[in-house]
Amino acid sequence: MGISIGFFLFGYLLNYFFTSYNSECKLLFLGLILGSIPSLFKEANRKKKFQLSFLLYTFISFAFGIFLFLLENSINNSYIGSQTSFIFLLLSGFAMSAGVIIPGVSSTVILMCFGVYYIYLEAISLFNLSVLIHMGIGLILGSIFFLLLVRFLFKNYSFQTYYCIIGFILGSVFVLIPNTFNLLSIFLLVLGFIIALKLKK
Repeated sequence: MGISIGFFLFGYLLNYFFTSYNSECKLLFLGLILGSIPSLFKEANRKKKFQLSFLLYTFISFAFGIFLFLLENSINNSYIGSQTSFIFLLLSGFAMSAGVIIPGVSSTVILMCFGVYYIYLEAISLFNLSVLIHMGIGLILGSIFFLLLVRFLFKNYSFQTYYCIIGFILGSVFVLIPNTFNLLSIFLLVLGFIIALKLKK
């Protein structure tokens, strides 16, 4: 219920700010996401001392994040007519659930990689059920899947999972880098980073 209230309460505001202040919002989100990475490193090394070989997991997941970033334009161009189809929205909601379950992973970034984040925000602000229901079904199914998967991975491969998460975050946040910058954007980037650091302490 809390998630639903939050979606509808902030959906209109996010839609407005991303439309009117796109670069500023992107860099604020970027700062918040990057600021969460030190706490992930801390958690990853809490039970096992760092070894250079651990970065292999980070590199592999980083490459996957980059792949999604490069795929974004292809998705936007190839599927522009089917971005609101049932299957595409279902898959988007399924992928979005990873950001709900996996620590540090942003649902916003995932939806941007799929090219449907602005469709999603507009659907919330206009209460477009044809989009929200389809994505909601994918979200529920994905949450169950990722909950079981993440529980298994953290139980059996804890530090490998953390380093994979870190790599995916670093690779996928490129989608948040805007084409143009200004002083306010840079300030919000730093502010978001500091806020995330303080919240994770």
